[in-house]
Amino acid sequence: MKSSTKLFSPRLLLALLILIGYQPGYAFYSWQEEDKSLELRGLLRAFATTIQNPDNALLYDNTQVKGIAGVARLIVDVNLNHQLSFEAQAVQSYIPTKLQSRGTKIKRFPDIERSDSLNLSRDNHQARLFLDRLNMQYQSEQLNLKIGRQPINLAASNYFTPNDFFAPFAAQTFYRAYKPGVDAIRADILIGELSQVSLIGVLGYEFDPRADTFWSNNPDWDKNAYIARASTVFQDFEIAILAGSIKRDKIIGLDFQGELFDWLGVRAEGHYFMPNQSNQDNTIEFALGIEHRWENTLTLRFEQFYHGKGAENTKDYNLVSLLPNPDSTYLARHYSAFGASYEMTPLLNTDALVLYNWVDQSRIIAFNAVYSLSDESELVFNLNVPMGERAEGPRIESEFGGQGKSITLEWRQYF
Repeated sequence: MKSSTKLFSPRLLLALLILIGYQPGYAFYSWQEEDKSLELRGLLRAFATTIQNPDNALLYDNTQVKGIAGVARLIVDVNLNHQLSFEAQAVQSYIPTKLQSRGTKIKRFPDIERSDSLNLSRDNHQARLFLDRLNMQYQSEQLNLKIGRQPINLAASNYFTPNDFFAPFAAQTFYRAYKPGVDAIRADILIGELSQVSLIGVLGYEFDPRADTFWSNNPDWDKNAYIARASTVFQDFEIAILAGSIKRDKIIGLDFQGELFDWLGVRAEGHYFMPNQSNQDNTIEFALGIEHRWENTLTLRFEQFYHGKGAENTKDYNLVSLLPNPDSTYLARHYSAFGASYEMTPLLNTDALVLYNWVDQSRIIAFNAVYSLSDESELVFNLNVPMGERAEGPRIESEFGGQGKSITLEWRQYF
């Protein structure tokens, strides 16, 4: 929903970032008395980004995009007693339109599917104030119940996460500290020392082009999701099965993660998808990965993804799906990802990823470096280089070849 109230000033954010950068980082307010407590924390992020898009007038209206943006997050954690707690996270952002669209013909993309009622925007949607989390939690020895806006993470793999149905991260996303929240209820029930059952319900919403987030205020009950997941530990592996309904489509799946021979980490997840529409086929989504971390901090990971909904030929790609919509799925049937991370020095951590599309031989090379400025601040360099055949007019020759290269410098300050 829109507001005429001034929510944000880019100059104000810059001033705050400079001021707080010279202050010691800590929870700026903390109070505790017996079993009650209150803690207020925050995070400021400033970005400078340059994007070089392919010369394709059908997809992009700007071949080069440059800009700065900022995001401030306020985190509130309240413990009412040993069993009841409250969590809220408010986010104020300023992201110029050209960075939101990344130079494409489409100026805005749908936000995370959740109620638009907890969102305010102004300045042509460049400034936004919204609640990313707002929930209550009850916890006992055998039950953990959380109600409200919260992150729902069902992923076992690192890069490809077919079982993560709600606001999943892209494979090339390195910073995953705050997964977006959805409007949900979740109950984790302990049924043994190492076994539990999770019951999850997530509200779905009708697409509304008039809303700031493109989602309506009120739930659409036909679009809700209901999932049950049972997990246990067997020797060195955690194994889980899940089943449920997502927007009336049925899914049944599994995931497991553990270690072989005290050396090789193994992760896998997937599901069998049974659509409600009779004109759609049942499909399989499955990812399998292996990893190992050496004593010198070098970690190597490899994952293979079978995307049953994806195309087996580039002629089945379409122009709209190629646009960089963060909520879109992968286009092709088969993908691989190879990643590495290494602690160069105690202050410098690096990550690299190669993402490969086997159908059209396009790929993304991504690099991320985090330098610790202090215990509470860090400087981040991110490079994202898609490669592949460029589109010829309306014909898409490759998935990643049609995306833009980008360099981002980011500063994070925790307090």
